[in-house]
Amino acid sequence: MISQLRCGVSGWSHPEWTGTLYSKHKAKTHHPLTMLAQSFDSIEIDQTFEGPVREEASRLWLSKVTNNPRFMFTAGLWKKFTHDRQLDPTDIDAFKKGLWPLFNARKLGCLVMQFPWSFRYTAENREFFIQLRRAFHEFPLVAEMRHASWMMEEAVGTMIDYRVGFVNIDQPEHIKAMPPTSFLTSAIGYVRLHGRDHHNWLNDFGKDANAVQPAEYFYSREELAAWKLRIDRVNQHAAASFVVFTNNLGANSVYNALTMETMVEGVERPAVARVITRQPELFRAVA
Repeated sequence: MISQLRCGVSGWSHPEWTGTLYSKHKAKTHHPLTMLAQSFDSIEIDQTFEGPVREEASRLWLSKVTNNPRFMFTAGLWKKFTHDRQLDPTDIDAFKKGLWPLFNARKLGCLVMQFPWSFRYTAENREFFIQLRRAFHEFPLVAEMRHASWMMEEAVGTMIDYRVGFVNIDQPEHIKAMPPTSFLTSAIGYVRLHGRDHHNWLNDFGKDANAVQPAEYFYSREELAAWKLRIDRVNQHAAASFVVFTNNLGANSVYNALTMETMVEGVERPAVARVITRQPELFRAVA
């Protein structure tokens, strides 16, 4: 079901992208979402990891991607739920309220539960995972687990039982880190590629820096080719698949996502190249 695969990046309003990815003279008149939606079929909303967004913002974002009928958002779940483990009903309602416009328009592919490395597979954490899933039962969910214990048969079975997609990740190597995988535990296949530099990634192997970008990392074609094989395995049986690059420093996520999109879909959409002011030679293969 190759037509159901969508490649993209995490976020669109990174300040360092102006003047490197977005031309400065167009930054005030051209919304970044409109530009990116010309070449990508999905963007992961990163603002929601920090807190709820307003309904007006969701409606605005919808209006900026109308020229791409295949476009779908995904959104990170608020870290207050996944990291602080606070499930106040008022906070849950506020978070959902901001995303209802996207959900009702059928433009929200899923919510991404990003758990820290310290969230290992234990009986207690399993129960919290189930509780969190029930709190957001209306939404399709996928879960990024950075600790390798979530590869255990029982852990994977829990995701299958509660219809939570397994986020296959690429991350820097460290103790008990989740290695590259190609798991599919729900109708949604999900891949997140963070880069492989250890800078700012972990703090004493306990609390990881989910909200902090690693040092600048650019994936080689050989590294992307290895991930293409995993993506193909996931997408083969998924109803919908998302591939998201988070190595945003230097706009590397955009360059890598364009290359991956061409590799997995065989589709060349050069619209973003028109606003590129940095390293245009990287686009010769896709533009």
